Amino acid sequence: MDVQLKRGLLDVCVLAAIKNEDSYGYRIIKDMKPYLELSESTLYTILKRLELGEMLTVRSAEHDGRLRKYYHITEKGLRRIEEFKDDWREIVSIYRFVTKEEQENG
Repeated sequence: MDVQLKRGLLDVCVLAAIKNEDSYGYRIIKDMKPYLELSESTLYTILKRLELGEMLTVRSAEHDGRLRKYYHITEKGLRRIEEFKDDWREIVSIYRFVTKEEQENG
């Protein structure tokens, strides 16, 4: 898979994981696990990129005597999810075109 495409897909997956409620790293990985494997190092790189892109904000809060970073999606992050949905419809249309012959012969 194209690296840039995969990067964009992972960004949107992380945004979707925090869309309904703030979350933290370990929980994001756990919530995504039924759909895809994501290492901690990859996740934190994505979270940092999304923060720099103003698609999420970060706050620290104490939990069991330790500081934990919680991630919150911004309006810009929500818009990115909607843009992805529009992009995906176009990708599905292209896929149907590319596989049209296979479908007609299958």
